[in-house]
Amino acid sequence: MTPTARSDDDDWDIHTSVGYTALVVAAWRALHTATARPVARDDYAQRFVAAAADPYLSALLTEPDDTAAVFGHLYGVQTRFFDEFFTAAAETGIRQAVIVAAGLDTRAQRLNWPAGTVVYELDRPEVLAFKRDVLADLGARPAAGHAVVGCDLRQDWPAALAAAGFDAGVPAAWSLEGLLPYLTGPAQDALLTGIGALSAPGSRIATGALGSHLDPEALDAVIEQHPQLQGFREVDFGALTYDPAQRSDPAEWLAAHGWTVTAVSTTVDLQTARGETPPEVERAVDRVLRSQYVTAFRRGAADLP
Repeated sequence: MTPTARSDDDDWDIHTSVGYTALVVAAWRALHTATARPVARDDYAQRFVAAAADPYLSALLTEPDDTAAVFGHLYGVQTRFFDEFFTAAAETGIRQAVIVAAGLDTRAQRLNWPAGTVVYELDRPEVLAFKRDVLADLGARPAAGHAVVGCDLRQDWPAALAAAGFDAGVPAAWSLEGLLPYLTGPAQDALLTGIGALSAPGSRIATGALGSHLDPEALDAVIEQHPQLQGFREVDFGALTYDPAQRSDPAEWLAAHGWTVTAVSTTVDLQTARGETPPEVERAVDRVLRSQYVTAFRRGAADLP
């Protein structure tokens, strides 16, 4: 699939443009969940793909290819990273969680949230409506307070979040999963600035994407060495993302704007830290896509430079 090139005023639902990437990743999560020893589970993912009735992804779930196995595992690692981020934040007493560009994220339903927690999901109304309808048909209920905030990030999302009950006076945990590659440099700066303005001391943030960079020539070379990755070409992610050279490094930006960066990792790092041994094909993918996962916490005024 070759999505339409991005524009300043483009829009999408779950079947088109950036929205479709959420469906693709859900398919990979579903395939990984079905393996013998998944590193993270999302039992709702398969139902999203079935409801969307996308021919390519439906066929992929019926007859998985080698590409799906590789990317399913890599997105399993990414899913585990954000699951553990929110769990750790909750253990510190944080009771507000904001999932930015939530897509088909189901952490509100999947994770064991402490009493008093409110999970805010922020994304385009069309995407959130699709997810709502699928989960409602399944009878799936959030395990915490739950506020769905339908708003494009190019609009006044801080006002929409506040209207949904978010309290900027107490700490929050923010996730930006797979989002930043789809933003221009100014858009990334504006988003992170907005988050900083709403983050009381003690707040936490996690950003991360399997691909922070996409070099088509380097990818072609990797696919030539590892033909099982051929299926990655079915969706042209490069048509939807922006040149990483125009964006600030997230860890460096956060460190310069009142956050203390606690970790910067790759998918390989995340696996080896748990005693796992990533196969060479996953290491090759990571080298060309340059994954990056960052965690940081918000410093108090007395700690600012």
